[in-house]
Amino acid sequence: QVHLRESGGGLVQSGGSLRLSCAGSERTISGYAVAWFRQAPGKERKFVASITWNSDDTYYADSVKGRFTISRDNVQNTVYLQMNSLKPEDTAVYFCNADLNSGYRLYPFYGMSQWGKGTLVTVSS
Repeated sequence: QVHLRESGGGLVQSGGSLRLSCAGSERTISGYAVAWFRQAPGKERKFVASITWNSDDTYYADSVKGRFTISRDNVQNTVYLQMNSLKPEDTAVYFCNADLNSGYRLYPFYGMSQWGKGTLVTVSS
């Protein structure tokens, strides 16, 4: 099992930017595909973006395409989510997850059953 810790959330105005980080602890995540998900209040958790182990390919939900960018630094054992042009509907708790069985599978994403605490992003209008 890999433990992931999300950070970087906060309160931002509509049109603003934030960068989220997903850090692996105790064990490297460099060999795995990693994805970001989000859960808005009262709604189901949804896929946002994913990246292959070597950054060769990425995949985005239509709702964030062109505004969000997923990237990773395997030396730092961290995956990032750069979020630009934020909208109030982006308000959610953001989580990351890793596919421990694949470094290339982007979508559907088969991550770990265990989730971290996430990081809250609030976008004000």
